[in-house]
Amino acid sequence: MHIVRLHHAQITIPIGAETSARAFYCDLLKLKEIPKPDSLRSRGGFWLQLADQQVHVGVEEKKSDSITKTHLAYQVNDLDAWQNILTSAGCTILTGEPIPGYERFETRDPFGNRLEFIQPIV
Repeated sequence: MHIVRLHHAQITIPIGAETSARAFYCDLLKLKEIPKPDSLRSRGGFWLQLADQQVHVGVEEKKSDSITKTHLAYQVNDLDAWQNILTSAGCTILTGEPIPGYERFETRDPFGNRLEFIQPIV
């Protein structure tokens, strides 16, 4: 008996922020929204598909002091292009500690969720 793979990760946004979250995740990051099950739609938020995994965007009361190291890491094939896209959108780019074999940077979404963009060095 083992854990086979990560099925999904969930991040949270403030209640009522779905429109701006879709603008960031669907329009800017180009992640595909997928339907939530009928039984969960009344809870707000939305789900995203990324290859064979999902990111669930849930809503909850967010506290201004809730900034943490918790994050999602998106592996990309053009790190410089993503840094330019995010900088142009007003995101602050932060360099993380080096990881052998990878280039990477971090940013925060408009709701304080930490995002890492990472690319293998070939």
